[in-house]
Amino acid sequence: LIAPLVDLIDFQSHTNNTDHHTNEISTDQLVVRRGQHFVIILDLLQPFNPDSDELIFTASTGTARFILPVLHPKHTHSSVLQTKRLMLYVKPPADAPIGKYTLSLKAGQKENTLGTLVVLFNPWCPDDWVFLPEEKKRQEYVMNEQGIIYKGSTFYVFGTSWDFGQFEDEVLDICLKILDLNHKHENDPADDVSARCNPIYVSRVISAMINSEDDYGVLMGRWYGDYSDGHCPTSWSSSVDILMNWYENGNQPVKYGQCWVFAAVMCTVMRCLGIPCRVVTNFQSAHDTDQSLTIDVFHGEDGVEPPESSDSVWNFHVWTEGWMRRPDLAEDGSYDGWQVLDPTPQEPSEGLYCCGPASVKAILNGDTHQKYDVPFVFAEVNADCVDWLVNDGSKVKLHCDSHKVGHYISTKCVGSDKRHDITKTYKHLGGIWAQECIALCQLQANPLSLSLSLPPLGSPDLCIPIRIPFSVYRRHMEDCNSIRVSAVVKDKDNPENVYLVENDIVLEHPPLDICFTGKAYLYREASVEILFKNLTDDTLKDCVLTVSGSGLLKQNVVQKLPELQSGHRARVTIYFCPHKIGKKTLLADFDCSLFRDIKGTCTVNVLPYNSYPLR
Repeated sequence: LIAPLVDLIDFQSHTNNTDHHTNEISTDQLVVRRGQHFVIILDLLQPFNPDSDELIFTASTGTARFILPVLHPKHTHSSVLQTKRLMLYVKPPADAPIGKYTLSLKAGQKENTLGTLVVLFNPWCPDDWVFLPEEKKRQEYVMNEQGIIYKGSTFYVFGTSWDFGQFEDEVLDICLKILDLNHKHENDPADDVSARCNPIYVSRVISAMINSEDDYGVLMGRWYGDYSDGHCPTSWSSSVDILMNWYENGNQPVKYGQCWVFAAVMCTVMRCLGIPCRVVTNFQSAHDTDQSLTIDVFHGEDGVEPPESSDSVWNFHVWTEGWMRRPDLAEDGSYDGWQVLDPTPQEPSEGLYCCGPASVKAILNGDTHQKYDVPFVFAEVNADCVDWLVNDGSKVKLHCDSHKVGHYISTKCVGSDKRHDITKTYKHLGGIWAQECIALCQLQANPLSLSLSLPPLGSPDLCIPIRIPFSVYRRHMEDCNSIRVSAVVKDKDNPENVYLVENDIVLEHPPLDICFTGKAYLYREASVEILFKNLTDDTLKDCVLTVSGSGLLKQNVVQKLPELQSGHRARVTIYFCPHKIGKKTLLADFDCSLFRDIKGTCTVNVLPYNSYPLR
């Protein structure tokens, strides 16, 4: 063949992307998964003879370049041996680095650049390290753009909906940009790109890049104080909003996130790139800053922890799990499966603020010698906790609890919105394990002090009700929806006898109702009605309603509402035009002078355009 070789190329993007489960990302740009063939059609300027002519396809990304295996027409059902039109089957290796590639065709000494494509991990391919055997799990952990994140306390676990939106416009480009901005790529681009064949490496890079501690990370954390120069962490409902904010503002970190926000954004990036991922919440999660294998929590005379206390137990902490093989730990697959990956900046790991992948099986079995950060995560769910009472520089040990942390470890069920308790995958419930721990998700408490004098107690239990008026804690509700109540009991006759009890109380917001009736069709306008009633005695000011939803709205709808008098109801109609079919979630957020970010959700099943009834 003599160059120029190609007159026209058809990447069959719609067909290929559908076959590769990437048509939700694009039907114009070719996006394929490694270890699976795709079809391209070439119109050549002169006939091709497979018996005498040789075509070599190469794919290059950065400095990495490799030859793609191609099935020629004589290996297909075609009976034409000399033709100007070729249908070729191209298969990226199952261990190819993921990323954007330039595809070239070479015949003899002549070479043509055909175009670009993106190669992703392939959970459908048995030879890929991220292979996930069950289709229903692939649909949940790779394809589902909506999810539920669990928050609250051990006494009150509740789920909040989250819009991952991994297939929304530009999200794939943003995810690839995140990889390109990691410090390892800046130091050695060739080595970094070559290492992207390995989901262990890629997931660890993502864990570091979601937070902004070391690099051009996506999110900046803040756990208390003033959020006025950014967004309060509770205001977020969608990873897409955060990723777009970062992308459109010169890769400057988005303000602000806390553990569930970091984890949700990481889940979006992982699913987009093809690594099965889920968000996990650990209730009563320990944070040991000195790696002493024990959580030392110090309390003042009123039971309140001083702000400078380093060790702590958070009411909950959220991380992610990614699914992959771990041949770096054992060839027999004993550490394969779910791996903890925590993007919340806690303590440095190998010089960077990242965590994982840490094998959940290693955590369960106490194999704390395994990488990455297994002891770091192991202790989050297994630590011994020692409470101390501090007074005038002296400290008194109150008690040691080996069962305080690691409860109700939760994630969303496959195929439903129910909670799935996975505690037994992390710890032996008999409590036989206890070692070091590091974790994070602070309950930002605002102390309220009460002093009571009690009569001497006999053997019967005495229950003393204490009423905390709404007027006392109302001003703190803009920053949090939890109260930590601590009580210290002292024996005046025996001062060495001191007792401490604590409880985290989650304040339940009034409901935000979303009413959807009728049916929704692709590219056809639909509407929902959102209702909120002011159940307080105060007038609500600065009311703002924000509505979002992948597949339903291209952009968020933000409406400022008038002041809402006590006992009055706000009623708002929101119009939207679905651009994706299937089960989607509409999310609403109501913010005002008294309540911070009340959430509401509604499921919308979008039907195909051609099923719309004609009048």
